Formats: sequence, C-alpha cells, structure tokens
Amino acid sequence: MFQTYDVITNPSLALPRLNALRALMAKRKLDAYLVPRADEHQGEYVPACAERLKWLTGFSGSAGLAIVAARRAVVFIDGRYTVQARAELDPALFETARIPVARPEDWLAEALPHGAIIGFDPWLMTLRGFEQLSAALGAHGLKLKPVAGNLVDRAWDGDRPPAPMAPVVPHPLACSGETAEAKLARIQDILKRDDQDAVVLTLPDSICWLLNIRGGDIPHTPVALAFAIVPRRGKVEVFIDRDKLGKAVRDHLKPVARLHPPLAFADRLAELRAEGRTVRVDPATAAYAITRTLGGARGIARGADPVIALKAVKNTTEIAGTRAAHLRDGAAVANFLCWLDREAPTGHLTEIAAARRLEAVRAATGALKEISFDTIAGSGPNGAIVHYRVNEQTDRSIEPGELFLIDSGAQYEDGTTDITRTVAIGKPTPDMVRAFTLVLKGHIAIATARFPKGTRGVDLDSFARRALWQAGLDYDHGTGHGVGSYLSVHEGPASISKAGMVPLEAGMILSNEPGYYREGAFGIRIENLVLVTEPAVPEGGERAMLGFETLTLCPIDRRLIEADMLTSSERAWLDAYHARVLRALQPLLEAPTRAWLEDACAGL
Repeated sequence: MFQTYDVITNPSLALPRLNALRALMAKRKLDAYLVPRADEHQGEYVPACAERLKWLTGFSGSAGLAIVAARRAVVFIDGRYTVQARAELDPALFETARIPVARPEDWLAEALPHGAIIGFDPWLMTLRGFEQLSAALGAHGLKLKPVAGNLVDRAWDGDRPPAPMAPVVPHPLACSGETAEAKLARIQDILKRDDQDAVVLTLPDSICWLLNIRGGDIPHTPVALAFAIVPRRGKVEVFIDRDKLGKAVRDHLKPVARLHPPLAFADRLAELRAEGRTVRVDPATAAYAITRTLGGARGIARGADPVIALKAVKNTTEIAGTRAAHLRDGAAVANFLCWLDREAPTGHLTEIAAARRLEAVRAATGALKEISFDTIAGSGPNGAIVHYRVNEQTDRSIEPGELFLIDSGAQYEDGTTDITRTVAIGKPTPDMVRAFTLVLKGHIAIATARFPKGTRGVDLDSFARRALWQAGLDYDHGTGHGVGSYLSVHEGPASISKAGMVPLEAGMILSNEPGYYREGAFGIRIENLVLVTEPAVPEGGERAMLGFETLTLCPIDRRLIEADMLTSSERAWLDAYHARVLRALQPLLEAPTRAWLEDACAGL
C-alpha cells in the first residue's frame, strides 16, 4: 500500500523542541526565527527530512509558516487548515493566524521591540519572499537576517530522516510526446530571445519534465530532487546524487546533460558570477541563497522559470495519455463506489477501510505507479476538514445518515488523476441535499463555461461560487488547480481561484472542485479534472471561445441532488455527463458493477 495510517503528529512533543530551538536562537542573538513549510527546491511537496514545520509544531498541512520568538510563537495557515490546525497545535504554545487576514510582519511588529532581528534559512525562502518581507519589516524597524545552517535541523539532529535516494528512471517518449533534446531547444530559444546566458532550475517537476525523467524522492509525486543550470548553448548541468542514477537513465541523459554532485551547485553558481554571466533566476521559485551566491538581486536576470508555462500546456500525446488514464481510473473508482454502496450502510466500514479498498482497486488495474496524494476519506464531521488525513487515532465508522467525502488520485505513467466524490450513506437530510445541489450548480457552471483567450482563473472562480453566495455560503479554498502529466497533482502556473492571474490556454489540465463545509457536521466537494479545449466559435456566435472538456468519468451521487433546484440546462449537462460515463465505463466493468452504474447514471 502506498498510504500509511500512522499517527504522524503529537502536540506533546512540541515543548522540548521549541525550547531547543529557542536555545539555539539565543546563541545566535536572534529575537525570532522563521520556520516555513519548504525545502531548498521551493516546491509544494517536501521529503520527510524537510518536514521541519511538522516536526517543530505538530502541524502537518502542506502550507504554513511558524514564527518563534523568545516567549511567543505563532503558526500562519490558510483557510484550508483552520480545523486541522486546532486539532494538531498545542494552543498553550502556538497562536494560530490565518493568511491573508493576518500578516507575519504585523505579528512580528506587535511581538518584538524596535530593532529586533529575525533569522531565517536563506535556502528556505524565495527572493520574492525575502524582498517583500524585508521591506515590510523594515517599515516597522525590524531586520530580516539570513542565518547559515538551519537551526531546526540542529535541534532535530538525532532522529532526522536521511535525504531520499529513490532511483531515477527515463520517462518514455510514448508518454512524454517530445524528446528532451526538443524541450531543451525550446528553453534555449527563450534564453537567446531574452539575451541570457543561462537559467537556474530549482523545481523538481521542471527538471524532470525537461529531461524526461521521473523519480521517487517525494511521496506520491514522481520526481527526483535536483538542481539544474540550462546554458544558452550546450548541455544541461544537473546537480544530483549519482547513486540515484542507474545505467539506463545515465545513457538516457548523456545526449543532453552533464552530471555533477549536489555540493558542486553553489560553486558553479559562484563561477557564473565570476565569469560575469547573465543568469536567469525565478524570484518566485528559487531560494534566496541562490541569488546571494550569484551576487545579489542586482546580479541576476529576473524571469519566470520557463519550464512552468511550457509543461502546463499538454501536447497531443499527453492529452491522449490523460484520457486513457481517466478511463482506467474511472472504472476503478466505479468498482469502489459500487462496493461502498453495498457495504457502507451496514455501519461496519471505517474511513481507513474505504481508503485501502480504493487503493486496492486502482492497484488491480496493473498500471498504478503510486497514488497522487494521501486519500482524503472523511465521514461525517471529518469531511469538513478540507485536507483531512485519516490515521489510526482519528479513524471513525462510516455511519448511515452521514455524508462520506473521498478525495483521491492516482499516478499512472500516462497520466495523473484527482477526483472527489461526496456520497450519501443511507438517506441524506434535506439540508445535505440542498447544500450538495448548490455545490453541483457551481461545478456545472465551470464545466460549461465558454470564455475568450486571455481569460484568467480569477475571472472564472466566481462562476463556481455564485449559487453558494446567493444562499449565504462559501468555501475557503480555490476552485481549481493545474495538474501535471505523471508529475505533481498540483501544478502551476494556472489556477481557478481568487489568486489565479494566469490566462488559461488550450491544453492545460485543471481541477473543477467547488465545495461546502459545515464544521462538526459534514463536508461536500465535487471534483472532476477538465482540459482547456481549443478555441471555437459557438453556434450563433461571432468570436472563438475556449472551453472545458471534462476528463473524469465517474457518476455524481443523484441521491444528493434536488432536481427542482437545477435549471433545464444544468439537468441536461448532468444527464449527458452520466450518459457519457455509462457508455465509456460499462465495457470495462463486470456485471454487478455494470448494473450499479446503470442505476447511478440514470437520468434525473
């Protein structure tokens, strides 16, 4: 099994760890110290050895920042983790603040005297993050100071996990659709256009996409941790532990890359500085330490990591692969939901049992490489915890009369999936049905949207919220995130959210996942992945419009839908979607599941 259910946090451990960190801060004469949920590569997901925020505080969310002062400490979170933070943090030790309502600079200004020094690890903060926070603190008379050697690592030294050493493998052309040589040429054309000598790549998924390789250094995300420097001409310089590289991948990389040990990275940056090279660095994704080594903010050429935008637009091979992956995955999830409908009403199932069963039916396809994230399997009130991770301590029965929210995904070599279904266990209440139908209306609004070129995710986000807003309801997460091609299940640069400022382009894959969460009662989320389609003029229209093709193939629970709340066009979309699901999945299923699917996909 790819997912474990061990209890991974323990608030009682925080006090001695906090004291150890404060002792180290005192030796360095620091008034406060920053502990972000980040590693040297600045990606969303980190290996176990970089889970510093969780080790120190007990908070296990995928985003957050702790600030530790001599007598106070705080953990900053976003709206996804409000309930989770209360469960995992000791309130006697840590205050909780919610971004963007609260800001780190304001907390520090209130907690510290004028002239205080705030230390941070320059490998765990981006250049943009440093510049913004430094300016904000300067306005309050506070100073941000880079500190060599991570203080949490020093306190953690005894039982800190080792750096990951998973083997790297070639990603076949049959799945990537483009050679590494062709991808490298595209990046080098950008460097020539912008008159830059090289670009530094720090994001593992950027490097793996460029070189057509995959790894296993991060759970559920098939990447290898490495740094790379792409020159204007010649081969890519890759800084990676050679023990990860067998003969097959070394042969694969030989035409496009020169390999170096990780410790040589800083020296190579210093050489580029000494040579007076114009080096492109992404201020939003590259660690501040890289900028310092290259001579500071004035010594670099600022520019976005050029891989991010390129890999977001899938080619025809990747699109065909994701369609195949979603067909395979849809059949597996249908098998699971059929089983769940049969077993859950008995009251004998637990959240862990359901998550294990879902992983097993995916594994039975013979194509599963990994799950794409820890399955969120929340029954009743646990469904209201947006990023709930079930463990042996929190595991509860799936009871009749409740809602069960299950958000899961798979990593197949031809595509990455991510799907959420909310299921009625027994007879739902009218309140549950009303809330579910409001969420469904938002989901359909995104699925059926048509929009001109240049439209950003922020322009579409309110489509998903309109019905909820009219009822005085909302949700505290984005409506959709980008998805990689056998890479990260969360991929930039585009999103459907209040922060989604990047225009959507044909070939991008995003999620469509509005929700609603009533703390202590239930959670609702309906998630499909969608592909941005090529522009076309709608019938009777004048201008070409982009749109969405729904990739996910799985029924939406009709028992939770109040048909009278839907418009005729909304009902038509749902019936057409279910008819498509039935046609696609029935040939892949055995008789009992086929019969279940026919009922689940019946017209409203």
